[in-house]
Amino acid sequence: MHLLVFYDISSDRIRGKVACICEDYGLDRIQLSAFYGRLSRNHREELMLRLSTVLGEESGRIQLVPVSTETWAQRLEIAND
Repeated sequence: MHLLVFYDISSDRIRGKVACICEDYGLDRIQLSAFYGRLSRNHREELMLRLSTVLGEESGRIQLVPVSTETWAQRLEIAND
């Protein structure tokens, strides 16, 4: 399943760790605080457990949004590389 991970974390240190964990799972950065990828259900649960542990009691929010293949195919994008 396609998924998006978004986060809003005030601590630079924690934000960096979250980004590294997302990259460890093979997710691609699509914005400064957003990643995209495909993971199995088990890997999604494992990812959220790791991210929860890293965030701990720090102020912040992390969201994982599953997106169906059909919905993902309908996305619109403008990109200048």
